[in-house]
Amino acid sequence: MDITFAYKPFLLLLALIPLLVTWYIWKHRDHGPDICFAHSEFLEGVKKSLRLRLIHLPFILRMLVLALLIIALARPQSSSLSQDISVEGIDIMIALDISGSMLAEDFRPNRLEVAKKTALEFIEMRPTDRMGMSVFSGESFTLCPLTTDHILLKELTAGVTTGMVEDGTAIGDGLANAINRLRESEAISKVIILLTDGINNSGVIDPLTAAEIASVYGTRVYTIGVGSKGSVPYPFQTPLGIQYRQVEIPVDESLLQQMASMTGGTYYWADNEQKLSEIYQEIDQLERTRIDVTEYTRKTDEFSPLIILALALLLSEMLLRNTWLRINP
Repeated sequence: MDITFAYKPFLLLLALIPLLVTWYIWKHRDHGPDICFAHSEFLEGVKKSLRLRLIHLPFILRMLVLALLIIALARPQSSSLSQDISVEGIDIMIALDISGSMLAEDFRPNRLEVAKKTALEFIEMRPTDRMGMSVFSGESFTLCPLTTDHILLKELTAGVTTGMVEDGTAIGDGLANAINRLRESEAISKVIILLTDGINNSGVIDPLTAAEIASVYGTRVYTIGVGSKGSVPYPFQTPLGIQYRQVEIPVDESLLQQMASMTGGTYYWADNEQKLSEIYQEIDQLERTRIDVTEYTRKTDEFSPLIILALALLLSEMLLRNTWLRINP
């Protein structure tokens, strides 16, 4: 712990103490005996009393009080030493497809629930990162901006469902929304993980245009296509309840590959939950940015103990000077 002074010039007043001590010594110098004796042999065996030995104690206490008050006026403060540390982390946005096709049940219980589960696991892998999430269907919106509050992010992710916006697959809008959240980030390494199971068929922004924007902002995009090849079971709501039909849900792999390549990222394909988990684990091995951080602790005033001690010494001085060490006129 370091001690610093907010008002250092007051410390110059400490120079008064040597002057006062000098004056005190000069004032009490020996001017010669008041009574002369023919011989002083009978005084050699006489010892000074304790009271006589401590006769100057009140003055010493006054000087200590003065020194403590001057130091207190200089406002001493304690603070921990600043420390330069490095932490590993990057800014990551997850762009999650929540279109109706994510209800396909080739993943158990369905693609969306598995995507949420693996995303939650990934969030837990990256405790030092700022992370956020945008979701998209026919439109896109930010579910959670970049934050270090991973508890909040996980709660919001767990509550994601299809039907939150108009149905469709606006891949370009979903990517653009995530880019916008990273646009003002000062992190050297910025990453977007975009997960979808369909073909871009909605939105106002072309996916490749969005990828170009990501490249301009130095944002690396990792794209993940999910779903089994061929026909998959899909639940349809009918007057008789939910019925399943085998449907094909194609993924534009060429587009996703192109988007990842344009930004320095990688395209992945996940046809089951285990594969999707492995993809997130691979992304977890991304090179992390080392960020230098200087930590400072708040300064704390330390003059109160000095004031208390000065008052205690002053009271002691007054008590001694007016009782035991009182000098009778």
